[in-house]
Amino acid sequence: MLEERTEAFAGSVRTFLKMIPKTVEQEDDMAQLRRAAGSVAANYIEANEALGKPDFCMRIRICLKESKEARLWLRLLDGCRPGTPQEELRQSLINESHELVRIFGAILRTVKKTLHTQ
Repeated sequence: MLEERTEAFAGSVRTFLKMIPKTVEQEDDMAQLRRAAGSVAANYIEANEALGKPDFCMRIRICLKESKEARLWLRLLDGCRPGTPQEELRQSLINESHELVRIFGAILRTVKKTLHTQ
């Protein structure tokens, strides 16, 4: 279920990026956002195929880091007027990235507890 959610996040980011004006100033930020969102999804797939708990933890840490990075780029991108569908989608993506940060943080805390109790 989380695999589909991270994939949907990456897809929604791509949809959002097609909706906003492409300017020279924002091209790098847009590329960074696209890569970060895709990395969340790809690394979660990798986490599910992990070779052990340390590998799983590393992949989840990457998902956490990339979720935070995606949120940063979403906040930095401008060109969306308040009340527009673009701005509503941007806010929705910021909220989703925040939720993903919380989810990956919780996964890490849970896995670390199980590592320390074994």
